[in-house]
Amino acid sequence: MLGFVPPLPQQPGRPQPGRPPATGHMIVCGDDALARRLAVELRFVYGERVTLLLPPGRDANSPETPLTQRGRAAALFGRMSAAMNRTAAAGNGGNDTNAGVEAVRIMEAPEPSDDVLEEAGVDRAAALALVYDDDERNIRAALTARRLNPRLRLVIRLYNRKLGQHLEELLDQAAAVAMPGIDPALLDASTTVLSDADTAAPALAATALTGSSKIIQAEGLLLRAAERPPPRPGETLDPGLCTLALLSSTTNDPAGAEGSDSSGDEGPELLPSEETVAAAEGRGTVVLEAISRAAPDRPATRMGGRGAPLSQVFSRRLRWSALGVAVAALSLVVASLLTTKDTAVHSTYLTLLDLLGMNDPAEDAPAARQIIQLLSGIAGLLLLPLLIAAVLEAFGTLRTASSLRRPPRGLSGHVVLLGLGKIGTRVLVRLRELDIPVVVVEEDPDARGIPLARSMHVPTVLGDVTQEGVLEAAKIRRAHALLALTSIDTTNLEATLYARSVKPDLRVALRLYDDEFATAVYRTLRTAHPQALTRSRSVSHLAAPSFAVAMMGRQILGAVPVERKVMLFAALEVAGHPQLEGRTVQQAFQASSWRVLAIDATPPADRNPDLAALPPYPLDGGAQPPSGLVWDLHPGYVLRAQDRVVIAATRRGLAELLRRQRSVLPRQ
Repeated sequence: MLGFVPPLPQQPGRPQPGRPPATGHMIVCGDDALARRLAVELRFVYGERVTLLLPPGRDANSPETPLTQRGRAAALFGRMSAAMNRTAAAGNGGNDTNAGVEAVRIMEAPEPSDDVLEEAGVDRAAALALVYDDDERNIRAALTARRLNPRLRLVIRLYNRKLGQHLEELLDQAAAVAMPGIDPALLDASTTVLSDADTAAPALAATALTGSSKIIQAEGLLLRAAERPPPRPGETLDPGLCTLALLSSTTNDPAGAEGSDSSGDEGPELLPSEETVAAAEGRGTVVLEAISRAAPDRPATRMGGRGAPLSQVFSRRLRWSALGVAVAALSLVVASLLTTKDTAVHSTYLTLLDLLGMNDPAEDAPAARQIIQLLSGIAGLLLLPLLIAAVLEAFGTLRTASSLRRPPRGLSGHVVLLGLGKIGTRVLVRLRELDIPVVVVEEDPDARGIPLARSMHVPTVLGDVTQEGVLEAAKIRRAHALLALTSIDTTNLEATLYARSVKPDLRVALRLYDDEFATAVYRTLRTAHPQALTRSRSVSHLAAPSFAVAMMGRQILGAVPVERKVMLFAALEVAGHPQLEGRTVQQAFQASSWRVLAIDATPPADRNPDLAALPPYPLDGGAQPPSGLVWDLHPGYVLRAQDRVVIAATRRGLAELLRRQRSVLPRQ
């Protein structure tokens, strides 16, 4: 059941591959690409000992390839090991973060049962990540792991956010009960529930837009990291609070390097120095732009307003027919006024009676009155089928009110979203929060996101996107962008190629499972269609950094994707970090690694243990208490051991900070 992958050549004094990991290792349990990406992140970025638990058999999420889960993991670790060795051999300043670390241990088991977790060393582990695609399996394994090791840091992947909040409270309470002599605050965020869909959705949605903003929450404050285009000649832009990243010079160039998660081209520069920012020309930036009080989440808006428009209740032909009958009735009223001496009210009354066939024959009336009565009767004959058609269409509209809305005829400038699974559903919500018009294409009428699309009145086309006419029904010719987010690589690729044949300049972002395949597809599309923006994205690539940092036992406020890279925001205690303690804010700034953004001035005893949540005790009237975070820092402020700081860091920068100080509780 066990297997081992030695990512690096054997070095003298290193433990042999057959030895179980020592105390403090990381365990990753999963059944898809996120588990493998997470293990790679822990191993090659943070230098941790990792035990990877995978199910036996073929990879169910990638039916196109015959590789097993274990085979895929071994191949991925082998490629990363070779890349690290090439970097070290080139002598270009790359640091081998794996020196002195044991090889990754791979286990195969169908379920993370008690025996399997014990064999993986859960009682000696520092953290356990449960990233199965099944929420129930993750919950069951989390309860088992908490019982086997109350001190264990748990990182759980759950799609149900409300259930995740309750599970966090339950598992933290169980840990506190099992360790009555330890302060719960010292458990170091023992349980963290994350969703790969929520983590990746903002970045995927941003690929459909020209620019994007990312929001990070800290102690009731919202921090906005906004992308800004390169300034025009003579234009001066607001520098914001600080510059977080320099985008690649080809960000808005369709033939540029940015786009594929796995491409080896040079990407953006995170946390650049002031000299680098001043010298950069023609490059966009990511700026920490504003800080505001947190408000309730804005609900996703419904397309088409709250009620059903008249065009959806009655057809255009019926509306024109009704207008014709109304014009005829008005003409008869005018004719009656001109030929008789009746008042306008009486003439209208008699005309309506004649239309409805309710008036007596005008036998003794003048000839003009008799002619008008005959014409009114004829118009009344036209009114009867019109009323019947209106009733039938109204009943039909009510009958199909809960059905999916069709794309309107005049729709343009919208985003075509393929797939309403876990990821597609979250992206749909994100796009509607931004008031971006969307047309959804989904093959399965029982897909997870179909009820949401129905409730939001989002136009939806049911059908196989690879079939002719489906994309045309989604108005692909007038669309602004295409997001191909189904779980099948070939489907996403086929839809992209067909959409490009229909509209060559269409902006495209496609989700691809296999890294090498994604690189080949991206480069080919970029070459074949240099005038169009093409982006390939991997959900596991976007989500893995947040899961990895949560396993390191520090509070992560948010992860901001910047092109192919990820920048992390975290809250750290200064004590124990020689790179921060005793240094000024300016001295503590290390370009391309980390930067201090704020200091928590709240006394340690009164600090909110979770900066990512709202303060727990509102003031009278429901207002939130003032934040203790100080953002306008003087560069000469000296960081003290008792300070808690909010930092922006790259993955390797945060790994270097955390590697100096391990949070392992003493055993009772």
